[in-house]
Amino acid sequence: MASHIVGYPRMGPKRELKFALESFWDGKTTAEDLNKVAADLRSSIWKQMSGAGIKYIPSNTFSYYDQVLDTTALLGAVPPRYGWTGGEIGFDTYFSMARGNASVPAMEMTKWFDTNYHFIVPELGPEVTFSYASHKAVDEYKEAKALGVDTVPVLVGPVSYLLLSKPAKGVDKTFSLLSLLDKILPVYKEVISDLKAAGATWIQFDEPTLVRDLASHQLQAFSNAYAGLESTLSGLNVLVETYFADVPAEAYKTLTSLKGVTAYGFDLVRGDKTLGLIKGDFPKGKFLFAGVVDGRNIWANDLAASVSTLEELATLVGKDKLVVSTSCSLLHTAVDLVNETKLDNEIKSWLAFAAQKIVEVNALAKALAGAKDEAFFGANAAAHASRKSSPRVTNEAVQKAAAALKGSDHRRATNVSARLDAQQKKLNLPILPTTTIGSFPQTIELRRVRREYKANKISEEEYVKAIKEEISKVVKLQEELDIDVLVHGEPERNDMVEYFGEQLSGFAFTVNGWVQSYGSRCVKPPIIYGDVSRPKAMTVFWSTAAQSMTARPMKGMLTGPVTILNWSFVRVDQPRFETCYQIALAIKDEVEDLEKAGINVIQIDEAALREGLPLRKSEEAFYLDWAVHSFRITNCGVKDTTQIHTHMCYSNFNDIILSIIDMDADVITIENSRSDEKLLSVFREGVKYGAGIGPGVYDIHSPRIPSTEEIADRINKMLAVLETNILWVNPDCGLKTRKYAEVNPALKNMVAAAKLLRTQLAGAK
Repeated sequence: MASHIVGYPRMGPKRELKFALESFWDGKTTAEDLNKVAADLRSSIWKQMSGAGIKYIPSNTFSYYDQVLDTTALLGAVPPRYGWTGGEIGFDTYFSMARGNASVPAMEMTKWFDTNYHFIVPELGPEVTFSYASHKAVDEYKEAKALGVDTVPVLVGPVSYLLLSKPAKGVDKTFSLLSLLDKILPVYKEVISDLKAAGATWIQFDEPTLVRDLASHQLQAFSNAYAGLESTLSGLNVLVETYFADVPAEAYKTLTSLKGVTAYGFDLVRGDKTLGLIKGDFPKGKFLFAGVVDGRNIWANDLAASVSTLEELATLVGKDKLVVSTSCSLLHTAVDLVNETKLDNEIKSWLAFAAQKIVEVNALAKALAGAKDEAFFGANAAAHASRKSSPRVTNEAVQKAAAALKGSDHRRATNVSARLDAQQKKLNLPILPTTTIGSFPQTIELRRVRREYKANKISEEEYVKAIKEEISKVVKLQEELDIDVLVHGEPERNDMVEYFGEQLSGFAFTVNGWVQSYGSRCVKPPIIYGDVSRPKAMTVFWSTAAQSMTARPMKGMLTGPVTILNWSFVRVDQPRFETCYQIALAIKDEVEDLEKAGINVIQIDEAALREGLPLRKSEEAFYLDWAVHSFRITNCGVKDTTQIHTHMCYSNFNDIILSIIDMDADVITIENSRSDEKLLSVFREGVKYGAGIGPGVYDIHSPRIPSTEEIADRINKMLAVLETNILWVNPDCGLKTRKYAEVNPALKNMVAAAKLLRTQLAGAK
């Protein structure tokens, strides 16, 4: 019985790649230094899988930014603005596409399906010339082979690549991206030929778009693509991998009929309905890669249940054709539980990170082959029994409070227009008010203070003094810049979800449970293991301290329940919406305490609301209903004069704009600049939005500093579709990942642009 891993985390157990990337970007190290760190990480990963007994080990899943950008490089699909003139694509061009540079902005970044991982969106059009411009896939295969490890090279499939792309600026939005299929297949053929020549016997194409609701012409594109590649693929075993959801029946028919394909990979954790399709009709003689070990969460696999599923599948396809696999790439989980020295033993026994999941995959394969590790299976069963019976998981008071929510939609009593009038009388803001999203740069000194406080190297008094001094600096800077509604900069927070989870019951935390979000950005998701409640106030002390330093409005900064849920590793023993309602009640308590403390503007970030949208249309309405309801629960009890903001970023929001309106926030700040003002199109098409709205005027994920004129131009585009009295001016997102040398001039230009437009609007009256 064989075993397979779809993909593996890249950052390293101690975020080695993150630090190497940032050092390289800062000019402190060379490309050679960066490549050395990357090669050491790849070598370690391959040897780890080989040592664990994994048969089908992936290569080319390592990336310096993301796998879709790697495919753009492979195809030579570089937008003209980056000045690439051909040849092998180097770091300058690659990172300019990802991050922008001094003269041109980055390409759009968006969420990878319904995960918190991001990818750089390809920009394509009829004039794009494709060429084989990155040999990374072949180089990494050869690199592994030289280490004695025969791998399965992984490529983003040609159809998914096109379906994840967008028409380039200036290209008609109705342009068919799939019309480019015949242009990219020759490059794929070159790569495949090189891999065959290098000795590859298997190749994996990731085609995750097959789990979406696709039209017949889109499904036909898969048939055309693999028919076109069939002769080149001859002699190779070809795996087409899907993940993140069920494969719809029509897509399943298309997939299992593809020419030249010998194996199919399915997510049987989030796509359990696919089991029925497999049982109904699986092609004879083909391999089934059964994704029974969850690549998206950190709970230990229920080995007994997985063996039962696998045994049933083995009777259908034959044990020689069944391969035990992860449900998706392990990129979305933490690296190694061994590095967790502070988790208590009970909770630790319930978990499995990437390294442990590799062991689980191989243990399942061995069990099916008749070599079951009884001790390993016994410990696993004991851990599952412990979790089910643990008193720390259930809080009856919380369960009752959440159950009592039924029967109300938790809307504020007054409509948003009347509330905005009441708030304006209290806040007295100018037109086009300026604000930021929450965080300010996290300096080395600030990180040192937090680290030393956690390690008990400085006293609480010293910590509070240092954080208050940082808040004072941020407040003073914003006043000097003449920003209208201020933030305290969040110096006490390493992460917007982790900070709240640490103060809520039902959460556990890791020391090194880092997961890549994009580029070098890593997050450390909390683990929600039990019922959630708020033992005491979480932000009131810092918010009131900040408000006391200024006469201007100071935002209280909270993370919303849906974002806390979607950016955590969530318990799987109850529906997600029940956990979300529990979190909403905890945030509601905090909102009301902030209001009592005199905070008149409260921002409840829901950056990840769109991210959690199911991949199938039939499941969207239910999710949006409970997600939007959860947000409304948090602020349904505040006064009309208390202004509720929310923030969303880096997703396509146009298809859920009506749900965003239904959230009933007073003001929403939302990503806009990096996606070519895609958001504004929904207002051009006639959607009426009556609340305050701040589409981001510049991209904070790039070091590039926009000019006053550029920002003013963006504001003018917004004014063409939005009323002057509801428009806010703000960056796309929080500023924690930037340096003050970038933040100060960018905000100065932003405020100048707002003032310029105010003057012009006043003169036009």
